[in-house]
This record gives sequence, structure tokens and C-alpha cells, in this order.
Amino acid sequence: MNDIKARIKSVNSTMQITKAMELVATSKLRRAKLRAEQSEAYTRIAMAAMDEILRAPGVSESPYTKTRAGGKVLYVVIAGDRGLAGGFNAGIFRTVAALGLENALVLPVGKKAVEYYRTRATCLSDAFSPIDDMTVGAAMRMAELLVRGFDEEKFDRAVLVYTRFVSMISQVPTYTELLPLKRGEGGQDPVTDEDIEELLAQLLPPYLGGLIWGAIAQSLAAESGARRTAMNAANKNAEEMIESLGLSYNRARQAMITQEITEIVSGAEAL
Repeated sequence: MNDIKARIKSVNSTMQITKAMELVATSKLRRAKLRAEQSEAYTRIAMAAMDEILRAPGVSESPYTKTRAGGKVLYVVIAGDRGLAGGFNAGIFRTVAALGLENALVLPVGKKAVEYYRTRATCLSDAFSPIDDMTVGAAMRMAELLVRGFDEEKFDRAVLVYTRFVSMISQVPTYTELLPLKRGEGGQDPVTDEDIEELLAQLLPPYLGGLIWGAIAQSLAAESGARRTAMNAANKNAEEMIESLGLSYNRARQAMITQEITEIVSGAEAL
């Protein structure tokens, strides 16, 4: 009985922690979801504007639109800073592994990504951590790093891997190719006095930075959603365990009372 009481007390203490973490995740989720929605609107506009530029005939000679013969890939991998979020971080790492880490560079974003890839891959930089403190300026620095690395032919393709926030209970690991840029078919030259290739070179860093920032916002919302779901499940499991332990305690107590009554009756009969 004392062992069961100790286990019930331990589970109760753990449940208090998981309930607090669920409340914190719910609070963070509201802010992160709003930020993700705002960044998504910017991303749509930026992608539409870039698509118009890429349809221009004069952009075909840009190095940023040409497919290179080399197969070296850079993965920009966005994960979280902490665990206890179900399969959130593991899902991202599995997605990258499925894409293939052989002959690849990694730009990890977030503590878990930096810790994971520091010993498993060649990192372009491990300076972008923690993700909770990430700003738009950090996303722009990542974009400049990507453009510079692409210009210096450190890699031939750049792929952004992150978790897309779908709903409170659904988060989907996904990826999108950042470089080289994919050209549309047909189109007209945008109305500009500048050379189209120079215009593309000027717009590329802020464009990529916007995409990365949107992915960071999506990932933060997804992490909070995943942690909230995981902590909610942990609370339910703890409640079921306490109920089961309570039944075990009552059975043990009843058995002890029955034994005591039996001993009293046996003693009385002996007298």
C-alpha cells in the first residue's frame, strides 16, 4: 500500500508539470499561429512577384535559374529548441534522411537541429540557435549566407525543410527547393529600367529571407501545437494511471481489512 501511495504521489507531481507545460504551449500557440498567418500572406505575395520576374525572357541566363551538373545539396533544417513535443523533431530528421544526407551540407536552425547535425553532417553554420529568439534579421542573414555559398559553388541546390502548421492537432514535415529558382513558362518583361538579371540578384536575398522567416513562423506554431497535443495525451495517461493505481490501492486495503477480520475471528474462536 505504501508503494502504491508513493507511485500515485509521483504521478500526480508529474501531471502537475505536464499540465503547466500544456498551458504554456497553448499560450505560445496563439501568438505563433497569428505570426504564421501573417508571414504566410507575405510569402504568397513574394512568391507571386518572384514568379512574374522569373517568367521574363531575359532572366534565362541568370546563374540562379540554371540547374548545375553537381549534386551537392544544402539542407536548411528547421527544428525546435526542446523535446517533449511528440515526434516533432524526429519527423524533420526523418524527412531529411529520406531526401539523402550523402554529399550534403546542412544549415541547422534551432537547438535540436544544431545538436543533431553537429556530429552527423557537415554544417555550413551552427550560429542560428535558439529558434525562439530568431528574428527577421536572422532569416535575412541566412539568406545572404545561402546566396554567397551558392555563388561560391559550395553547393548546387538549396532545400528548405520545416514543419508546416496545418491545425492544432496536425503538423506536417515538408520541404521546398530554394535554389536554383524554378522558371515559369512564357511571360513578359516586368516594367523596370534595370537589367532583369541585376534586378533578380538584388531581390534574391530578401526573397529567400522572407521564405525562411515564413518557414520559421510555421515551425514555431507547429512545435507549440505538437507539444500541446503531447502534453494533453500525457495528462490523460496520468489520469488513467492514477485511477488504476487507486483501484489497486483499494483492493490492497480491502485485502488487508479482510485479513485482519479473519485473524480476529480466528482468535475469538480459539478462546
